[in-house]
Amino acid sequence: MSTAATAPPTTSAPPTWALRTEGLGRIYGDPGPASLVGTGPDFGTEISPATGAVVAAWDVGFEVAPGEALGIIGESGSGKSTVMRCIAGDEQATAGTIALRGVGDGTVNIRDLSPTARRKLRLQQISAVYQDPAAGLNLDVTAGGNIADPLTAIGWRNYGSIRQRAAELLQRVEVPVGRMDDAVRTFSGGMRQRVQIAKALANDPPVLLLDEPTTGLDASVAAGVLDLLRHLLEETGIAAVVVSHDFGVIDLLTRRVLVMQHGRVVESGLTDQLLEDPQHPYSQQLVAAARG
Repeated sequence: MSTAATAPPTTSAPPTWALRTEGLGRIYGDPGPASLVGTGPDFGTEISPATGAVVAAWDVGFEVAPGEALGIIGESGSGKSTVMRCIAGDEQATAGTIALRGVGDGTVNIRDLSPTARRKLRLQQISAVYQDPAAGLNLDVTAGGNIADPLTAIGWRNYGSIRQRAAELLQRVEVPVGRMDDAVRTFSGGMRQRVQIAKALANDPPVLLLDEPTTGLDASVAAGVLDLLRHLLEETGIAAVVVSHDFGVIDLLTRRVLVMQHGRVVESGLTDQLLEDPQHPYSQQLVAAARG
């Protein structure tokens, strides 16, 4: 009696990217199709003339590989920070897909996960550094305590190990370890930002989101934070998304860039090529401003 050979189960290789978005959109107000009409760069507004809804971002798609940094640039109101907040889970996207390689090998649309599940992702899969350190830190808690928070949330319990990890991270971001037990409120703006970066790296997340990480800092302080970020991105192999209105920041930290205007992507490409030869009038305007 013959038996047919059983074929081995087919498995697909995990994706080469760490983060992918497709058709990502966020509308404040009526999410229906009527709100899209008459909005975007061609109309010079993100506000729907029909419904009054704000189309903050629409049809945004990209992939970021491990070890790669992607920039998103645009003026205030362009939608760049909205995209980051949707990825981070700070806001609920209206449409589209957000996928992480570390979640179901990239097959899960994390936009559909429950708030509890999204919070768990923020502990191990994705971290964010915000323009205002108060958004990422508890200013009344010590530097070490802020770093300990994500560690204890995933199960670290040994006090000595937690302090050692905090000390290592503070050294890495060039914050004096002797200030580990000082409340973050007593730190300068640049030091607060460095502590926020250390906290974001505590659990070695594969994806890091940076939202205007140097805005509001003095030029010399900002330069030091940018230099730190550049070295960290080179060393860690992390996939990063850098949101900024400043092409100087994008040029220093990223390899590819998306340009957003009125909620839409108007141009994308390699950062150095786009800086050298921007094609869209809005990109040309931003590059001209960057060159002074």
